[in-house]
Amino acid sequence: MHTPVSTYRLMGIGAVLLALAGCGSSSTGGDAGPTASPATARADRDNGPQCQGEDSTDGLHVLRGGGFKLPDDSGVQYTDGQVEGTTLTATLRDGARYEPGQQQWTVEPGSEVTVSNHAYTVRQICTYRVVLEPKTAADKTAFSLAPTSTEPTGSAADGSLCFTTNREVLKTAAEGFPGQGETLALLNNGGVQRFPNGLSITVSHVDTAAGTTGLNGVCAAIPVAAYEDVRSGQTVEFAGVMFKISALTEEAVKLTRVIK
Repeated sequence: MHTPVSTYRLMGIGAVLLALAGCGSSSTGGDAGPTASPATARADRDNGPQCQGEDSTDGLHVLRGGGFKLPDDSGVQYTDGQVEGTTLTATLRDGARYEPGQQQWTVEPGSEVTVSNHAYTVRQICTYRVVLEPKTAADKTAFSLAPTSTEPTGSAADGSLCFTTNREVLKTAAEGFPGQGETLALLNNGGVQRFPNGLSITVSHVDTAAGTTGLNGVCAAIPVAAYEDVRSGQTVEFAGVMFKISALTEEAVKLTRVIK
């Protein structure tokens, strides 16, 4: 069993800030949105494919129920997922963290969106993430820049370690988890488990009768993931690394790292 450096209800299609620039069907924004955290949004997790579209090396991984902070201090959330026939769609919400009155939009793979005057293509929608690829070379470069420090502080200052496409940063984050095929145990004791890039993960609940659990991730003081009501065999992602829920007990949730 892997021990990290220190000591989710998703019934949904398995986090994003935007002003929609064309593709994807829109919904009204403003006060029509939910009054609770977007992490409570759900969709039928048993229907349709797990992913549609393709990942991108320049893509931003916005995780289910969480937000992704952008360089201009704006942000994006993946709040909900739906199946429309054989197509996965995602509800994206304005801002890196939930606030009342934010706008939201529904998009599908191939949609183009504009966030704070920066254009993105929705490359992939999964039950656990949405991948947004910046359209300009300058924006791609901005997300891939090396951080000034690789030492996390456990604060908002860790943004360059948490919201990045930099290969070395992602490699370091991945090395803080167990190896491929190995198991990570998250204790169901209310504690926080911390990882090298400043990510922290907590188990919000375990319901052994229903066979569900909740996992929450926070990085740079931003809720980056809220996987609600996930079950054994379902995929979750943290810091660019994918895991399968492999076991649930009253004491711990076990995740097995996906072999790529």
